Amino acid sequence: MKVLKFGGTSVANAQNISLVKNIVAHTVADKIIVVVSAFGGVTDQLLHAALLASVQNRDYKTVLKEIEDRHLATIKELISIKDQSQVLSKVKSDINTLETLLEGAYLIGEITPKLSDKIVSYGELLSSYIISEFFLQEQMDVVYKDSRELIKTGDSTGKASVHFERTNTNCATYFSEVPNKVIVMPGFIASSENGSSTTLGRGGSDYTAAIVAAAIDAEVLEIWTDVSGMFTANPKLVKQAKAIPHISYEEAMELSHFGAKVLYPPTIQPVLAKGISIHIKNTLAPEDAGTLITKNKNEKGKTVRGITHVGNMALLSLEGPGMVGIPGISKRFFEVLSQAEISVVFITQASSEHSICVGISADDVHHAVDVVNTAFEYEIERGKIKSTIAEIDLAIIALVGDNMKHHQGLSGKMFSTLGRNNVNIRAIAQGASERNISAVIIKSDVKKALNALHEEFFEENIKQLNLFVMGVGNVGAKFLEQVRQQRKFLKENLKLNIRVIGISNSRTMVFDENGIPLKDWESVLAQGQKADKVGFFETVQNLNYRNSIFVDNTASDEVASTYHSYLGNSISVVTCNKIACSSNYENYKSLKDLARTYNAPFLFETNVGAGLPIIDTLKHLIASGDKVLKIQAVLSGSLNFVFNNFNENTTFHDVVEQAKAEGYTEPDPKIDLSGIDVMRKILILARESGNKLDISDIKNKPFLPKESLDTDNNEDFFASLKTHETGFQKLYTDAQKADSKLKYVAQFEDGKASVGLQQIPKGHDFYNLEGSDNIVLFYTERYPNQPMIIKGAGAGADVTASGIFADIIRIGNF
Repeated sequence: MKVLKFGGTSVANAQNISLVKNIVAHTVADKIIVVVSAFGGVTDQLLHAALLASVQNRDYKTVLKEIEDRHLATIKELISIKDQSQVLSKVKSDINTLETLLEGAYLIGEITPKLSDKIVSYGELLSSYIISEFFLQEQMDVVYKDSRELIKTGDSTGKASVHFERTNTNCATYFSEVPNKVIVMPGFIASSENGSSTTLGRGGSDYTAAIVAAAIDAEVLEIWTDVSGMFTANPKLVKQAKAIPHISYEEAMELSHFGAKVLYPPTIQPVLAKGISIHIKNTLAPEDAGTLITKNKNEKGKTVRGITHVGNMALLSLEGPGMVGIPGISKRFFEVLSQAEISVVFITQASSEHSICVGISADDVHHAVDVVNTAFEYEIERGKIKSTIAEIDLAIIALVGDNMKHHQGLSGKMFSTLGRNNVNIRAIAQGASERNISAVIIKSDVKKALNALHEEFFEENIKQLNLFVMGVGNVGAKFLEQVRQQRKFLKENLKLNIRVIGISNSRTMVFDENGIPLKDWESVLAQGQKADKVGFFETVQNLNYRNSIFVDNTASDEVASTYHSYLGNSISVVTCNKIACSSNYENYKSLKDLARTYNAPFLFETNVGAGLPIIDTLKHLIASGDKVLKIQAVLSGSLNFVFNNFNENTTFHDVVEQAKAEGYTEPDPKIDLSGIDVMRKILILARESGNKLDISDIKNKPFLPKESLDTDNNEDFFASLKTHETGFQKLYTDAQKADSKLKYVAQFEDGKASVGLQQIPKGHDFYNLEGSDNIVLFYTERYPNQPMIIKGAGAGADVTASGIFADIIRIGNF
């Protein structure tokens, strides 16, 4: 014999009920017991109608009419016209009885627990009757059996205690004698010894099925729902979650207790003792394997089997010096909560006995505070115990697995993963069996926490990086194209899954939680909402994704000023914008401190040398204990391009214009030609070498005439270059006469920095520097005479974009 239970979503409508019929028809067994829930949502409607009636609100009639219409419509879809009359008549009769019960609640202005049980029972009574009649019409060998005739309970209401001896005898006798192959029963409902309707509490239909399965020693208990088994995490929150093929009873109970909604924990109890397997299956996808729950069948080598959570939690703390060494405090605390019918789902106590902390439903928190403060009023008045403290808006997350106790470091791995993603842990609990490690966190962090832990424990070390990109001009566009081209390679070879979640330019911004399609990002962005830097940050913050990275491809000081907000919320920052790192030293240091404090990488390799690994190399030198003695460098790809192409056959104006057109200069070329850009770069290198320096400390020997420096727009700037062409030609001819080349050089030595145009003689490392290349010479204690040289393309959208991309990969490999 097999027991099949179908939940509310499985019988939500005529279409789903037809799927149920097909599943039952193809089930191989000598007898099939089908336990059904109320149509999806009907139980809630019945409770709502009862509440309205109890406060004498006539709207209960509207709710009842909705319930009636839904059932009648389902009958008309399932049952042929010639057979409808009897079924409609029976259902209408039941609805009339239900209306009488609700009318009684309305007249007396209250609803008793006993009356509530009677009202709520009609959800299952109606659905099971309609389904049995549909099966009968489909020529199935079926009979309807009222569960109240088999399952006997005590007189308590809402969650009645089952009298198993009587119930087991009833079930064994009935199912051994009934001749029909298929028996349809309502779940959730039972009856007391005197015949009054009772209910089995939340998850009662599962419980009904388990009680029957245990009573008749069923071959298997199948729980049919709307998901394909128990998952490694909630698939609605973690898209990469996978169904668990095989799991133990104990693991299933832990996962169910901590929020896995496909199974209610008490369900397992009756079948556990009998060793009857439970199979979780999907009514909407019956071909899926689902999850098989049996005794101690954890796959070899598996540690964490699932990650789950309970939302809407609160922490209740009892603490004070008067608790230390005083016997019975804990007993009194838990007795008070028990007598108030407040369920405790989480307990932790300091070894000093100074405090006890418990997790309860947030719905009970105000009542809990009142009863505990009342119970300990004497101790509170005398300062021995503090007034009870409650924290709300919390959730519990838990790792579950039978074999976790055999593996060291799981707790550390869990907590370090949460810490890296700025998920603050409010409390921790771990049993000696180590089957469950639980932590209390802020409920707004649940999605991020679940995804981060799932990535760590289940996704074959594939790390997801969520990018938010500001600026899509030359560099930004190249960067997005590089990401698009390399996504597959990175996933397969570096185990990095990169998604671009947000993009903004100066006009519009757009977000897509599933990742913006990079093939069409331009058209998607064009249809986005109005750009807003504050709104952009707030959206990134509210999405609260793990491994979030803000990518700044702009040269905006406004954007640079937002870095503090990102880093302070554990959002990494990658930027080619030099403004932040060359701002006043305190701001620079603050950003570096925030990055360390909140474990959010702040990378700016492209600030110096575009895609060249200059800053990264410098960091490794310093980290390994080396000390920088001197830095000499040509750091402006744009200036190098200009002076490599400027000669007696060209004009300085035309070469600068060409450099701007080819993307070697900033949008405002004066930033490059004035030396400001180079000053920023040598400042950053000096700071990264461990020196405290501001840009005002750098000596700048400009080669541009004052008229050019004083212009405030590009048109006037280029006009001034034409005016002073003679002076530029003189710079060139003077260098030629000295058999030298013009290079704009930055230098740092003995705590002092300078930038300026120099004549570089033959034989010097800078002399043959071509095109827009950069070069840096690091003289250190380990390289005092022959410097470490880094040389290569130091400007251009492609190489700058590749440098940004490299920083993102560095973060992925942290």
